[in-house]
Amino acid sequence: MLLLHGTGGTERDLLPLGRDLAPGADLLAPRGTVLDPAMPRFFRRMRGGAFDEDDLIARAAELAAFVAAAAKEYGFEAGGLTAIGFSNGANVASALMLLHPEAISAAILVSAMPPFRRPPGVILTGHRLLISNGLRDPLAPPSLTQRLVENFTSRGARVDVLQHPGGHQLAAAHLPVMREFVNGSDPRVTP
Repeated sequence: MLLLHGTGGTERDLLPLGRDLAPGADLLAPRGTVLDPAMPRFFRRMRGGAFDEDDLIARAAELAAFVAAAAKEYGFEAGGLTAIGFSNGANVASALMLLHPEAISAAILVSAMPPFRRPPGVILTGHRLLISNGLRDPLAPPSLTQRLVENFTSRGARVDVLQHPGGHQLAAAHLPVMREFVNGSDPRVTP
């Protein structure tokens, strides 16, 4: 599993979640290399929270290269990874799948929004996503969740969505479905 923290986090933040979702699984958890202003992130943003898409493209390429190097070093199949990202980490996981679909085959995106105004026209048949967003998230409101879903389903990916009544956070109630997803089962998502 590839664990990608949110803004201000570290490579250790999602380790407990990774261990909970897939006990005994190998965990790869890099730290974002961009500082904003002193908080680690995976890519830059501009004023008003808008993404610096050029930087995001470059950082997604760096992350893909990191995954490929780690696969060689540790002897795993890069394309078989499931990414789990929170906020900034979820957004870079989305960009990674859209730009380098060979790097990951599945992703759990928590508090995610669309990474690109105009996403690339890649084919994502066989890729899976589980999106867990809050209905009161000021950064990733339901309208952006719907746009994110459309960005992936229109490219052939299978997407399941979980929504909780809260804001920009991980919902404990979603953990059982996340476990099913990580284990390769079709998650039991109810509308």
